[in-house]
Amino acid sequence: MRLLIHKNHEEASLWAANYIAGRMNAYTRTAEKPFVLGLPTGSSPLLIYRELIRQVQEGRLTFADVHTFNMDEYIGLSADHPQSYRYYMKENLFNHVDIDHANVHLLDGMAKDPQEECRLYEEAITRLGGIDLFLGGMGSDGHIAFNEPGSSLTSRTRIKTLTEETRNANARFFGGDPANVPATALTVGVGTVMDAREVLIIVTGRNKARALHAVVEEGVNHKWTLSCLQMHPRAIIVCDEDAVDELKVGTVRYFKDIEQDHI
Repeated sequence: MRLLIHKNHEEASLWAANYIAGRMNAYTRTAEKPFVLGLPTGSSPLLIYRELIRQVQEGRLTFADVHTFNMDEYIGLSADHPQSYRYYMKENLFNHVDIDHANVHLLDGMAKDPQEECRLYEEAITRLGGIDLFLGGMGSDGHIAFNEPGSSLTSRTRIKTLTEETRNANARFFGGDPANVPATALTVGVGTVMDAREVLIIVTGRNKARALHAVVEEGVNHKWTLSCLQMHPRAIIVCDEDAVDELKVGTVRYFKDIEQDHI
């Protein structure tokens, strides 16, 4: 696992965007062999998406022959609901870049058979040869996507009941009332993320410090699902100074020393 520590959220986001763009540009893409990118929602990736949009508009990046798979979606929200993740992705990325919308893969929160929807999602990932790079964020309890504490580290795309903590955290998007947040969602599994050839996680803010300590300095534990990255051959966590508040001084010094030429 690599840990890159930046001064603030803006610098961390810019580094992450440039890393993703570099991976996309270096990949020899065709319609038969696309670059497959996993994507999250929420506040963490917004600046990353803005930078990717800027690079597309400047002609330095293209989403041609790129397929995307999103991490999750609320059950019961239609595609045009302003808090659905399908709506979020269109507003914050897809409507502003040159991606073929037929190459956009999103879980359907209104699917008549949610379990079948999850099975078909996994099949689609496999059919395209797997995910090349999965971008993600981390919850304050160490979760990835909607794989909350206690989720199996080998889990696949499935239906997930959301915890009270998650609904409280997301209430700000639903008028401040946790009761308005859907109680269930479709989410890729921890195993789905771990199957990606590369995983890049952005973690910023002091409210993530306790979880980052558990993920980096403690053992692999399904109570902190992102700790699974300790077992991934190509995992990067890009963070800011606030997020490392609870790491040992020696740990911070170590990662800053070995990554000083990459910041």
